[in-house]
Amino acid sequence: MVEIKVHEEACRGCRMCVDICPTTVFAFDEEKRLCVVEHQEDCIACLSCAYICPSGAISQENYHVVKNFYRDLVFCTKMEKFI
Repeated sequence: MVEIKVHEEACRGCRMCVDICPTTVFAFDEEKRLCVVEHQEDCIACLSCAYICPSGAISQENYHVVKNFYRDLVFCTKMEKFI
């Protein structure tokens, strides 16, 4: 199973990973103002979250490397000004 980690010191709380994840793996912790992994078992290892994260706070381990099949290019184009 894929292991996902959000490094709390690096997370800016921008919620980009929450918005881009196609399987709703992430949630936003309002108290800490950080993104957290809530449903790790649903991760399909598309790596979109790590791709979009402006601070590089997300890392994955134990995933099978395949061609990335999910990229919301329209969303990424809108977010380029923040990256």
